[in-house]
Amino acid sequence: MAEHIRDIKRRIRSIKSTEQITKAMEMVAAARLRRAQERVEGARPYSCEIDNLIKRLAGSFSDITHPLFLPRERHNVGYAVFTSDMGLCGAFNAHVIQRAEAEIAQEEDAGVIIVGRKGRDYFRRRNYNLMAEFLDIGDEPMVDQAQGIARTLVELYKGNIVDEVNLVFTEFISTGRQHPVVVKLLPLSAPLSEDEEEQDEEQFLDYIIEPSPQGVLEMLLPRFIEAEIFRAILEAKASEFAARMISMGSATENAGEMIDQLTLLSNKIRQAAITKEIAEIVGGAEALKG
Repeated sequence: MAEHIRDIKRRIRSIKSTEQITKAMEMVAAARLRRAQERVEGARPYSCEIDNLIKRLAGSFSDITHPLFLPRERHNVGYAVFTSDMGLCGAFNAHVIQRAEAEIAQEEDAGVIIVGRKGRDYFRRRNYNLMAEFLDIGDEPMVDQAQGIARTLVELYKGNIVDEVNLVFTEFISTGRQHPVVVKLLPLSAPLSEDEEEQDEEQFLDYIIEPSPQGVLEMLLPRFIEAEIFRAILEAKASEFAARMISMGSATENAGEMIDQLTLLSNKIRQAAITKEIAEIVGGAEALKG
């Protein structure tokens, strides 16, 4: 019985140590989440405005011949999947991977561009067509990382290796809600419709474009693609921190419950041992009296 109590105390010490680690990870994730959320909120308006500007510029051409705007027959589709480099973030990776697999299953031929070690490991074990991988993004992504991914995706598209490029990432909605989404990146969306052009024509004509709309469009297209990818990275990173914070919070609560249960069990065993000793003492005293 004494050995049993020592084992329980040893388990309690071990769980307390784990509880301290999960609590620390929860606090770190919460701090990083605040910064990541601020970056996401700052990136969204820029991405939206540059998208609108490109559509206005493209709408000024009667015939767009830029290769990034021209649609093709979808023979081989590329999916850029954004996952984490580390685990301990609940079902964050599982959800985005499931969404990517559901999309890939609908294609005759598809390739995967992986961002994040967890996604790389998953798709490699299942023999998917891995076209490129980008690992060790870090907790504070940089624009040059998005530029590297953008160059690879554009090269795959321009080289006719893929006929369409889609981004699969987790959109950050709130701390308790994140949703995997699929966003078509290439070919770029068509210009505004005629009705939308008429509504926007007055505002568009106010612009004086130098040296030419074509030149400005050529300059903006790479920046637009980089902005879209950078926003996807930031969305995924904020979602990862939120998932990790919630996961570590649940782990901390579970550890506390286990400690309480083991402490109660230890007290019951000690109480039973004390009761047994008292009964033996009383029985021995009565035997002496007899």
